[in-house]
Amino acid sequence: MERLSETEIAQRLDGSVWQRNGDAITRELERGDFADAVAFVNRVAELAEAANHHPDILVHDYKKVRLTLSTHAAGGLTQRDFELAAQIDAAA
Repeated sequence: MERLSETEIAQRLDGSVWQRNGDAITRELERGDFADAVAFVNRVAELAEAANHHPDILVHDYKKVRLTLSTHAAGGLTQRDFELAAQIDAAA
């Protein structure tokens, strides 16, 4: 998959809860408690498996989840990252 241009990335991030972090986008969510955070991570894992596109996932401070998306094979951000981000947003 082809990397997105800087303009395309900026357009996709406009008004988004996702933030640019180098060649990746990140989102931090706070869930109700640890069990809710882990349940959400499991839902993200299902979405990622279905898309065959896997984010970096960090659970920290017992109820916070940080997700990082990048297409490593392309060396940056692609349409796949933003498609999975939209699915994660819908699940959140």
